[in-house]
Order: sequence, then structure tokens, then C-alpha cells
Amino acid sequence: MSARTIPLSRWLLAVGLLVLVMGLLLFKSRDTLAPAPPAPTPEQSVPVAEAETPGESAAETLPALDSLQQVDLDKAPARRSLDLQHWTTDEGARVYFMQAAELPMLDLQLLFAAGASRDGNLPGLALVTNGMLNEGIEGMDSGAIAAGFERLGAQFSNSSHRDMALASLRTLTASEKLQPALDLFTRVVTRPTFPQDALERLRNQLLASLQMRLQSPAALGSEAFWAGLYPQHPYGSLPTGQADSLALLTPDTLETFHQQYYTAGNAVIALVGNIDRQQAERIASRLSSALPTGPAAAPIAEPDPMEPRHEHVVFDSQQTHIMLGQLGISRHDPDYAALYVGNQILGGSGFGSRLMEQIRETRGLSYSVNSSLIPMEAPGPFQIGMQTRNDQVELALEVIAATLSEFIAEGPTEAELVRSKRQIMGQFPLSTASNDAIVSQLGAIGFYGLPLNHMQLFLDQVEKLTVEDIRAAFQRHVHPDRQLIVTVGPEPVLEEVEAVDEVEPTDNPIEPEQMVEPAP
Repeated sequence: MSARTIPLSRWLLAVGLLVLVMGLLLFKSRDTLAPAPPAPTPEQSVPVAEAETPGESAAETLPALDSLQQVDLDKAPARRSLDLQHWTTDEGARVYFMQAAELPMLDLQLLFAAGASRDGNLPGLALVTNGMLNEGIEGMDSGAIAAGFERLGAQFSNSSHRDMALASLRTLTASEKLQPALDLFTRVVTRPTFPQDALERLRNQLLASLQMRLQSPAALGSEAFWAGLYPQHPYGSLPTGQADSLALLTPDTLETFHQQYYTAGNAVIALVGNIDRQQAERIASRLSSALPTGPAAAPIAEPDPMEPRHEHVVFDSQQTHIMLGQLGISRHDPDYAALYVGNQILGGSGFGSRLMEQIRETRGLSYSVNSSLIPMEAPGPFQIGMQTRNDQVELALEVIAATLSEFIAEGPTEAELVRSKRQIMGQFPLSTASNDAIVSQLGAIGFYGLPLNHMQLFLDQVEKLTVEDIRAAFQRHVHPDRQLIVTVGPEPVLEEVEAVDEVEPTDNPIEPEQMVEPAP
């Protein structure tokens, strides 16, 4: 049977109707989605008779956009109101809670003073213990645990640092999801079985990472810096451990560490989400009672003063990595706000900082340079890092020293301080923009024993800072004559530099993941 032939007149009629409908729809959408702007005020109106030419742009007759002119740049942005609550369980766990009903979710963070600073004679013990939490519980291996969280739409994460060890849960708050997720999380954190096969797998991964560190000048420099800054102190050992210490780890040593440090009295529980105070109390009590009983860990000892020196690690490369610094402050130091803001101006804020201007923009000695202030339970480091061409190391060190000395002597300019305050105040809302961000803040407040209104106090202190405040704080804490300098590169070109190590590099250096303490 032949195909039916449609007359040309009908084709033309159909096309015409289609064009008409599309035109009506387009007109309708313009009227609905792009309404006319509000009538201009008399000051904004441009009478047609005053137009210079008949072809003048229509945009010139529209009201001027003045919303940006109405923003007060000198006024701090609005802060989210946080109803933070705190209590202690019967077993001694410290609980920090905020109700957030906007999303049907709960973010839970469990922190222990069980970081690498508790390793003792077995570097790597804390990291391996934390990494093995979700590798096995009674009746479930790592695959079953992962599948259990996934089936519930929940997320489990864990990490270990020098000061602390963490385990986190994000789950929906619907009862059919919340209770099973909390059950599984509680079993993972409180009753891990530390299976031997999983321990061997993790041990081999860490041994491989140690081999990769030998190919990374940045990793070697960081290791030498921490070891040199903290000799005979828990902060000085490598959190990932060494081959000899990793070989000594067994399920029994992990279990002993877990029973000693993953205790209720050594725990901080932070909760943020769509639950009320009564639910939060029940969850915290349930977690706390399931943990091993035990007291809080003893405080970390203060590090001894360091002898200023320059150490060099021999590494065959086209550039030399530089790290220099000294002991800084603990998380409780009253000068924290002044030093934090001063560090942002000196080198912690990237482009626009003093060091970036002198090192990169003025002299082109490096692609980037940064300074960092890392307050910890015991005084953490204040450090400056960069890399430069091998023949420019001496000049780079001179520029860093001159820039730092000038900043200590004079402090920032008023313009630098105003700009830094605006930047900090503008960024701060991001730290309370999500439940995940708030629970991290609560965890840090609890772990370091800070006031419940710490975030508000910090912003108030920042707003009140003067140039003299920052100058005085830097003069009290930063001493260029007490610095440790670590360089990693070819045979040193500077005089009186002692080579402390020698490494055979490969053609493809691999940068390891940086382990950073949680942000303030």
C-alpha cells in the first residue's frame, strides 16, 4: 500500500498554525519570566526629548543599578544565630549540640585525644587503630559495614591527626534510617575486631606510602621540620609511622590502644541536626555507655625550646624546597586572634600577602609562598614554606628574613588590617553555612575546651584588633633568631649547612596527602 500524500495547502496551514502558537508562547513567557522593571524614580528618568540622538541605546533609559552602592563594606556581614548547648554524660563524655531543623539529617562527630601524640614507642599506632575501626566488627567485615551504611543512605568517615582521632556519621533522621545507622556506627567505633588480614593490608599500604615519601621533597622537608622542631616530643614523630614500628603492630596492640584512649571520659560528642534536646541526650548517652570506661588522657607536655639551626636534606632536583619556622602557640593562647590575623596579612592569605608580594610579584623567586599558624593542644608550629630555583635559595631566605623582621618591627598597615578583617568577616559565614561545618566547629570547641561562644568571641576580638595589637603579639611570639630552617635540594650552596639525609629520587615524584589539624 502506497504512503498517503498530504496536500501542500494542509502543510502550509499546519506550519502557519505552529508559528502562531510558538509566537504566542514566546510572548507569554517573556511577559511571565521577564517582567518590566519598576517605574524609575524622577531622578533616574531620562525624558525622550532629552535623548542626544534618535538611535540612543534603550539601556540608557533604564534605571541605574545601585544595589552595590547600598552595601556598607565597613559593616560586618550578618552572623547566623547559633543555639549551642553543652552537657556531660554520666560516663564523662562531653557533649556539644545544636538543633538544626532545616534538613532531615543528623551530623555526628566523635573525637578522642587519641592522635599520633599518643603513639609512645610505636609511631603509627594511633593512625592504624583509627584506620581499622571500620575494617571489621563481630559478624561483619569491611565490605558488609560499607554496604550497611550505604543501604541506609548514611556516610561514615574517620581520620587521625597529631592531637586527635575522629569518627563521623551523617544520616537521615527518619526513624527507620536514624536508629539502624546509629546502631552500626556505635558498633564500629566501640567494638572493632581488628582483623589480621585487614591489618596486613593497611600495613602494606602504609609501607608503600613511606616509599613514596622518599620521592617527594615536600614530604621529606615536612618530616625533617617537625622532627627538628620537636626533638624528643610526641609531635616530632611521623604520624604514619616507620617500617620498624609498623612491623610491631598486632591486633592486640591495637585493642590495647583502643581500650586506653577510645573511652567515654576521653571523648567529645558533637551533634548538629534535626533532633531535639531529648533525642540528643539519648543518642549521646547511648554512645557514651557503649564506649570503654576510662578517664581523659593526660595533657600533652610542653615542648622544650629548640636550638636555632639550618638542616639540609640532599635531593637531586631542579628546585629547592624551603621550610622555616619556630614553636608557635597552643589553642588557648590569648594572642591567638591577633596572631591569626597578622599571619593572614603576612603570608596566609595568598595573593595580596606581604610574602607573596616580595617573593613572587617583586622578585619572581617562586610561584607561591605561604605562612601558617597551627595552634594545637601544646604549642604548634609557626612556619613559612616555598620552593625556588637552586641558585636563588640564599636570596629567598634573605627576602623572607627581611620581610618577617619588618613585619615584626612595624606590624601591618592600617589598610592591610582593614582588608584582612573584611576578608575574615566575609569568609566566616561559610563556617556556619552547613551542619557539617558547624559540627566540626563544635568538635574543635569541645576537644580544646574552648568557651561555648568561642566563635562569637573570636569575631569580636578580630573586629577590635588594632595595628599595635598585632605588632605587639608578633613581637611577643615570633623570634627570627630562634628559627629552624630546613632545605631540601641538591648539595647545599650555602655555607655551614649540614646534610642530614640523602635520598635516591625517582623520575616521578608523588606528593603525599597533607595531614592538617582542623581549622579554628
